[in-house]
Order: sequence, then structure tokens, then C-alpha cells
Amino acid sequence: MKNKLIEKKALDFRQTNGLNGRESIHLESLLQSLGVVTLFKPMSSDFSGMAIKVSQEADINRFMLVNSNQTLGRQNFTICHELYHLFIQENFSFATCNTGTFLMKDKEEYNADIFAAYLLMPHDGIINLVGWDEIDVKDGISIETILKIEQYFSCSRSALVFRLQEMGMITKDYANELKANPRKDATMYGFDTKLYEKGNENRYLGDYGLVAKELYDSEKISESHYYELMLDLGVKFE
Repeated sequence: MKNKLIEKKALDFRQTNGLNGRESIHLESLLQSLGVVTLFKPMSSDFSGMAIKVSQEADINRFMLVNSNQTLGRQNFTICHELYHLFIQENFSFATCNTGTFLMKDKEEYNADIFAAYLLMPHDGIINLVGWDEIDVKDGISIETILKIEQYFSCSRSALVFRLQEMGMITKDYANELKANPRKDATMYGFDTKLYEKGNENRYLGDYGLVAKELYDSEKISESHYYELMLDLGVKFE
């Protein structure tokens, strides 16, 4: 029942942001419309991302850091995971995360993983992409359909496999088989492989640079501090 509550929160979040229960999410547009400043930086493999929420009088500032050394599919899952912390979790201020583990030892990290799975890959959206001959057969979903689903929702193979297992559509054995080499699967069936590769290094979304410039112009930070902040965005001054 608890996961059903999180699923409802994910669907409500979709509806609040103008999305139905079937379509894929353009995460870059969503982050910008929500005003979440987002940085993509290369980090160690055991670190997926970080979220910070700061309340200042009537304003709430939200920041997200995403590991650009992980695949684009994993990064998309991490973004949805951090959205749980920033918009759903009560009394949240800061968290560093290793997403997609679905480990129950940390309540809010588990909730964030479940929320991300529901938000990124809604039940009706998955069902809509599965063929009539695959829908009622355990492990009946073909690799072609698997690829079609993950490409449509821009999700990682491991996250999709978890979602399909939770929906009762595949067994653990088939799940392990599917996890073997998603990039090779995509190549063999003629799909774009970008989803299975790292990327976005030093990209940023939001008004991070604008805020840094305003702070410098108003003499609230020094010139050296301004340069340091801009270096975080990959901007180098001669």
C-alpha cells in the first residue's frame, strides 16, 4: 500500500506539471519550469547526485547536482529521484544520493527511488507500449519492446527491469538476462546508443550563472569568488 501512495504522488506530480499518465517527460524543460538549478559534473561511481533545498523568507531555492560520469539513462533516473527530495519529501534540506539501489535500509532514499521509477515510467505508459501478444505472458516481453520502452521514457535498463518486475511482467531470471548488455542490444536492433553512454559534462540548467553575476555586480561576492563559481560551469576567463 505504501508504494501505491508514492505512485499516486508521482502521478499527481505529473498532473500538476501538465503531464498525463502515459507520456514521456522532457526533463530539461521540466527542471527549467520548476526553477531547479542543475549542474552536471563528473564524479565517482558511487555518487549519483545531490539535492539542496533552501528556504529564504518567501522564496525556496532548489539545487541539483548530477554525476555526468554515469549513463544518460541513469542520470535521468537520478533527476527524478532528486525531484522527490526537492518537492515531495517533508522537511527536506540536503541529501547526497546513490540512486537506483532500491534498498529499504534508508526510508527516504528508498521512497525517492520508487518515486523516480513511477514518475519516469508510469504504469499506463508502459502498458501502452507492450504488444497484445506480450501483455499477459510472464517474460513475454521481447527485447525489441524493452528497447522501445526504455528509449521512449529515456530510462536506464536497470530501472526499467525493476519496474517490470514490480508490475509482475517479468521474472528475476529474465531480469538478470536483460541487464547483461543494453548497449549491445540497442546496437543490434538499430537503436541510438546515447542513452547507454555518459554525457552532459559541465552542463547546467537554470539561472546559476545569472545569480552569480548579480551577486558580483552588487558586490556581495568578490571577483575571485565569482570566477570560482563560473569555473563550476566550465567558463574559463583569460
